[in-house]
Amino acid sequence: MTGSTHTVSNQVPPLVGYDVFSADRALTAAVERHLDPVLLDEALGELTGLGRASGSAQVQEWGALANENPPRLRTHDRYGNRIDEVEFHPSWHRLLGKGVAAGLTAAWNRPGGHVRRAAAFLVWTQVEAGNGCPLSMTHAAVPALRTDPELAAEWEPRLTSQIYDRELRPAGQKAGALFGMGMTEKQGGSDVRANTTSARPLAEAGTYELTGHKWFCSAPMSDGFLVLAQAPDGLTCFLVPRVLEDGTRNVFLIQRLKDKLGNRSNASAEVEFDGTWARRVGEEGRGVRTIIEMVAATRLDCVLGSAGLMRQAVAQAVHHCTHREAFGGKLVDKPLMRNVLADLAIESEAATTLALRLAAAYDEGGEQERALLRIAVPTAKYWVTKRCPAVAVEAAECLGGNGYVEESGLPRLVRESPLNSIWEGAGNVQALDVLRALQREPGALDAYLREVGQARGADHRLDGAIKNLLTELADLEGVEGRARRLAERLALVLQGSLLVRFAPPEVADAFCAARLGGDGGAAFGTLPHTLDLASVVERARPVS
Repeated sequence: MTGSTHTVSNQVPPLVGYDVFSADRALTAAVERHLDPVLLDEALGELTGLGRASGSAQVQEWGALANENPPRLRTHDRYGNRIDEVEFHPSWHRLLGKGVAAGLTAAWNRPGGHVRRAAAFLVWTQVEAGNGCPLSMTHAAVPALRTDPELAAEWEPRLTSQIYDRELRPAGQKAGALFGMGMTEKQGGSDVRANTTSARPLAEAGTYELTGHKWFCSAPMSDGFLVLAQAPDGLTCFLVPRVLEDGTRNVFLIQRLKDKLGNRSNASAEVEFDGTWARRVGEEGRGVRTIIEMVAATRLDCVLGSAGLMRQAVAQAVHHCTHREAFGGKLVDKPLMRNVLADLAIESEAATTLALRLAAAYDEGGEQERALLRIAVPTAKYWVTKRCPAVAVEAAECLGGNGYVEESGLPRLVRESPLNSIWEGAGNVQALDVLRALQREPGALDAYLREVGQARGADHRLDGAIKNLLTELADLEGVEGRARRLAERLALVLQGSLLVRFAPPEVADAFCAARLGGDGGAAFGTLPHTLDLASVVERARPVS
């Protein structure tokens, strides 16, 4: 025989052995822009270390194994005792431990902590998004607990620790702790005021006994949970420890784990409370107000998580097309494929730039920044998470049939991509929250207009979009039925203004043309051919 039918050629090498952070030019630029120069060297060192780990073959394998081996529920031990434990693959614990060590629960007390953590969260999501759930909730529990200084003093050092302690024992005996959350019930969904879980006061001040259920309880293996229940004076926030101080297990009955489309490495459960001991957080009857800061922080993590998934999808697509040959040349050099890749790239960069701007607002913390967050967080959560599935599916198509095969990793991204749109309030909830900010908090709109106004005069398409937005905002009659449209326009104008100010001209030009100027179609790959698309694609190429 002169040849072999098993010779392998024209196959793309795996995207491993690279620095996920440093290869992301939009992310590195955002970190450099938002961090104080005094902090920058240290932060870049940390993020580069995490980026190299994230791009390593070993850590990528951990992510694949954690996804392929989902958690298992053990309700009883061999003797028939109720234990309600969740078993995870060793790779899950390795990932979670590295995420905790990287400071993904420790932003609140560090200078520039939110920008540093946001960048790290975006990078780490690209390994395996499932472990982001407990990391996010542990991080986000801190502002809710701060409504009770005594509870905060007790729990905050544990939650912000960079030590992962997986053992189930009293939190006071642990070097670090994780938090979960339970708000959703069978009959209510997002309408948490319809919750029926009851809280009966006990003799000790601030302690209660809970009876009821939670239809979704995220990360049920955690050390503590923030939950909502009906106390005598109304819906109230409570802290439910998994293990009591005397070492006994609190009544926390895990009835089953959810069998989910994606996010399979992470456990989501239905749980029952039956005389479960809890401590009140904040005042009775003000549960939503108490927990809302946690919700706002986890909503920002939904934006960051979607931006991370989009970046990884685009990186995989550009990497594939850079190496794959077809029709006499590299795919990346074919005009139509280049158009698709550039379109995906500007969507990814817009998401990353917006997410890091919001993280910077948390760090700056002034009245103006808080007002901006009030409208920009639900706006970004609505739009960025909506764009994520479209980007993931189109990126998978760039790989052809290979993108439909599990080994490529793209199907995992596709399955994961819708989740952040559902978590912490689905699209309608976010759009209606934007309306509440517009109608009840005039400072929020003022802060938004000040932000986008910093780019006025720099691009005529952006100026036109701002003018059209102001016209829409001037007439809010019957606005609920067009709340999604309004949230979309708010998001696009904000993204456009940030890119005009901070992105390379070719990126800002493409975004404004396609997203604000009406020169792009509904599908990806319909950018005007006269743009500098080659430079846009090169910027997105995952090369450190």
